[in-house]
Amino acid sequence: MEKKDNTPMKISSISELHNLLKLPKPLHPLVSLVDNTKMIVNKEFLNRSFHLNFYKISYKFSEHGKIGYGQGYYDFNEGGMMFTAPGQILSTNTDADAEYCGYTLLVHPDFIRTYSLAKNIKKFGFFSYDTNEALHLSDQEKTIITGLLDNIRNELNTAIDEMSQDVIVSYIEVLLNYSNRFYKRQFITRKTVNSDLLSKMELILDNYFNRQETLNKGLPTVEFLASEMNLSPHYLSDMLRNLTGQNAQQHIHEKLIEKAKEYLTATSFSVSEVAYALGFEHPQSFNKLFKKKTEKTPLSYRESFN
Repeated sequence: MEKKDNTPMKISSISELHNLLKLPKPLHPLVSLVDNTKMIVNKEFLNRSFHLNFYKISYKFSEHGKIGYGQGYYDFNEGGMMFTAPGQILSTNTDADAEYCGYTLLVHPDFIRTYSLAKNIKKFGFFSYDTNEALHLSDQEKTIITGLLDNIRNELNTAIDEMSQDVIVSYIEVLLNYSNRFYKRQFITRKTVNSDLLSKMELILDNYFNRQETLNKGLPTVEFLASEMNLSPHYLSDMLRNLTGQNAQQHIHEKLIEKAKEYLTATSFSVSEVAYALGFEHPQSFNKLFKKKTEKTPLSYRESFN
């Protein structure tokens, strides 16, 4: 039996992807807006992973084949958006009932390289969200997004002149800024659900410290927390920042200092022993963090209770 090749298929250009999906040649080699219903995926590529060398912004408005969100919670029934950056691994699926009506905007990094967007695009954390953390649009938001995509399509279908690239890049940047605004809205509308996630995260951290997993695994990381909660690290931090004003790393530090205070006031551990018990490799690192957070050294904090 022939062994299936699980190596991600690398796709370097937008033209290459068009050819793979049986689409006409792109109107521009570095940017393309694709009607998802026109894509034809060969059976040999089903359940195959892909490594794209360009940005991919997908907007799906079909009622069928909805994107799951978190633990199955949906803000809106239609209008899901997903964002992936160059170098991320994507995969196809074999859901025969799924319908992916909508559009996909493909943007090669070279298209924006000489613009401020090349640097600013890195600030949009949603390019690192998982597919189960899609952006779901209200009807009003959907109108804004489709309008921007229509503008990009019209510009691509217009004869290229010296202003074409400037205009398209401007539309892309506005699209990303609106998407960022809508994600912030989504964090607010999901506040109850996110509060449950916050409680779950606190429990995970409590268990981690109480079971002294720090002795074997070291300090808990954002990646560990995100994995335990089935979220991407960027989504977890952005969700917490919108809910509490602090990112995931800051929450870990708060729990760490809380546990350190327990050790310092309820045990006879030396400061070095407290540091090692909490997962620090070097006591100096613990001392520095503790003083930064409490404005006291661990020793002076302990002495204040005696």
